Amino acid sequence: MPRQLSDHTISVVKATVPALEAHGLDITRRMYERMFRNESIRDLFNQSHHGETGSQPKALAGAVLAYARNIDNLGVLSAAVERIAQKHVGLNILPEHYPYVAEALLGAIEDVLGEAATPEILAAWGEAYWFLADVLIGREQQIYAEHATAPGGWSGWRDFTVTEKKAESGIITSFTLAPADGGAVLRHRPGQYLTFWLEIPGRPPLKRNYSISSAPDDAHYRITVKREPQGIASNWLHDAVGPGARLKVAAPAGEFFLPDRPEGPVVLLSGGVGQTPLVSMMHAIAARPGATAQFVHGTLSGATHALGAEARDLAAASGGRITTTTFYEAPGAADRQGRDYDLAGRITPDWLRANTPVGEAEYYLCGPREFLRIFAGGLARLGVPASRIHYEFFGPADELLAA
Repeated sequence: MPRQLSDHTISVVKATVPALEAHGLDITRRMYERMFRNESIRDLFNQSHHGETGSQPKALAGAVLAYARNIDNLGVLSAAVERIAQKHVGLNILPEHYPYVAEALLGAIEDVLGEAATPEILAAWGEAYWFLADVLIGREQQIYAEHATAPGGWSGWRDFTVTEKKAESGIITSFTLAPADGGAVLRHRPGQYLTFWLEIPGRPPLKRNYSISSAPDDAHYRITVKREPQGIASNWLHDAVGPGARLKVAAPAGEFFLPDRPEGPVVLLSGGVGQTPLVSMMHAIAARPGATAQFVHGTLSGATHALGAEARDLAAASGGRITTTTFYEAPGAADRQGRDYDLAGRITPDWLRANTPVGEAEYYLCGPREFLRIFAGGLARLGVPASRIHYEFFGPADELLAA
């Protein structure tokens, strides 16, 4: 375990909260600028959260601020630390990479705050950074060891071959992957994701996370990818990657997953392509005698609806243990209510209150940020405790050092 932070460091870091509130985004932007001068460090990070969307500096600024505010009560950040560690393992972040982040962060604080960044402040933030870094390094080493020693497991990057490519809708395609070495795979926990090292001609390597949409097994994984209008990786996968292609893949990671024995009835709630990890959960529930779930999904229309037939087949074969309800916001001319979808319009918290067991259910949510904002907050207002609201979103994590 890392040495405890000194009282003086805690006091100095908390005193920097007003400066972080005013200048945190400038600091994180500058930090990434400094760090990405080194191409080998730049290539460790998911650039879709930096150059393509610019969202990660804002997320990191909020996370640094949260760390400063809670540095005397770090227990409240334990869930965030686990998310970061899982992300770092997917990206193959190693202990030797942490000094580069430290140098960039402290240099950015000095660049932005100028004379206000006194030696005392820089020393305190250096100690605070390395305290958290040591916590993360320790947890990440545990996860790497678990991956390497588990049946079918591995550490680092492993070559996988695309064995099947299937269009699921007009904008969503599934890719089934098996190890190029012919070996077994680490059985994922339903809800987890894979991290890919993508070598696109004419570009630096890209890192992307894609949720696993298949049932856990020992032979293969399936990812289900939405074509994003400006998405470099998703467009390349859709247009250029087919059966026989090889992709570098890290072991399954992520703290958003269905436990072996959920505490209560399960409600799986998704928007758009956010259904992909929840379909994996449906497969797991279907394979567990006595387990039950409600799957509630919303999308624009049949043109954007993926894996619908698969979800309905799982429900039909479950003997009533699994039910599905599908909302189409704007049904197309060919969409048929009762066949393709159940209700027109959007899912609402009021609908969930009337149609799901809010007093006892475990809710698993996945979708765009606005979807999660509506339903995580909406369920809380309905009286669902935070401990029973589990969520995953597609985008940069709002916590310190997320890559």
